[in-house]
Amino acid sequence: MKKKENEIQVKEIDMIREAFHYQSRFAGSVMVFKIDFPLTRDPSFSYVMKDLALLVKTGFKVVIVPGAKERIDAVLRQYRIESRFALSARITTESAMPFVLMAAFDAATCFMTGLSGDQVDAVIGNFVRARGMGVIDGVDMEHTGAVDRIATESVERILRLGITPILPCIGWSAAGKPYNVQSDEIALAAAAALGASKLFILSARAGRGSSRCAVPEGGRLTPSEVERILAGNETGGRFAEELSLALRAVKAGVERAHIIDGREEGAALRELFSNLGAGIMVYADEYEAIRPLKSADIPAVLRLMEPLFQRGNLVRRNGEQIREKKDDYVVFEIDGSIHACAALHLWGAGQGEIAALATDPAYTAMGLGRRLVRYLLDRAAREELKRVFVLTTRTNDWFEFLGFTESSLESLPDAKRRQYDHRRKSKVLALTLDRACPSPTVP
Repeated sequence: MKKKENEIQVKEIDMIREAFHYQSRFAGSVMVFKIDFPLTRDPSFSYVMKDLALLVKTGFKVVIVPGAKERIDAVLRQYRIESRFALSARITTESAMPFVLMAAFDAATCFMTGLSGDQVDAVIGNFVRARGMGVIDGVDMEHTGAVDRIATESVERILRLGITPILPCIGWSAAGKPYNVQSDEIALAAAAALGASKLFILSARAGRGSSRCAVPEGGRLTPSEVERILAGNETGGRFAEELSLALRAVKAGVERAHIIDGREEGAALRELFSNLGAGIMVYADEYEAIRPLKSADIPAVLRLMEPLFQRGNLVRRNGEQIREKKDDYVVFEIDGSIHACAALHLWGAGQGEIAALATDPAYTAMGLGRRLVRYLLDRAAREELKRVFVLTTRTNDWFEFLGFTESSLESLPDAKRRQYDHRRKSKVLALTLDRACPSPTVP
């Protein structure tokens, strides 16, 4: 019982450290929240507003872009006004525009009211300069517009006062003509113009898309990974649009774009203040990296290994032994914290050993162990090794899945064979590196 209590306490301390790390890193930065209208009708909406209010009070600069599509749909139906779409945008007619204005500001007012309940000042303003989309492929888009520019000076002045600006899906031309502008485009333009560190896309839908637009476990994606996912998607849909928006934001200079289910209580805070997060993140900065071990990393590495030492999965090492072989080790670092490690020991005769592989159990879904093995196989290829082996007592199935096959003790280099601990009875698994294709593909 005491051991379990200590483990829980360590996890709680780690969470607090992560929260302080992200608070320090992003405090004072601009964060744009694009929030779908259906969330305003969900019981979770009050908690979303409480979390945004907390961020404002803590010193974050929050900008809200309310989605209004569903509210506009409802108002137009109520007044029996036909709504047509072209180029994935609503064709806003002269007769529809007053009702679109009413619906857009009604949606924005929901957010102002929600923040007021938590004593946070907000203002709905004409921060978007727009231009008409005109006639495209013979279709007159009428009062549907595109973002021309964001009134950044006005928004920044309001943010400095600790007030939250709310940007409805309406833009105005230089002559004062209103246009219906897609909230996704406003969120993208605002995030880019304000130099936002993050764009949050809060929806009222769960999951990571259909099988044709699926996101790998872990939910942390590079732009190239998002492009591959979108290229394989045949059905489109709102989730694909959200992924596309996140990708465009990162390419426009936003450090990170996040897609989260706003119905999950505290999802925005978990996504912001923890490594694992609560949704999908598309990142342009060095969010994660495999790098060489530094001496200062050794305590963190030993901490990762300790549960495996106790279970007998790894041969126990001390700090001095790791320091002696420091150049053999690599670590997987996520936002300044080490969550996995491994080593490639060279034994001569063209053979190397992958050893000391340890990962943080909380990060299993991110496949850190698999990525480290792939990285070390690449290193082995560069070292012109012919064969890589592992000794394991518990993970032979996992290594076999990665392409290793069981081998004999006699196949080990002489020096390693002399060190073999017959009491552990470790199995030997090996992978041959083909000269024509020296770095095997690890699934």
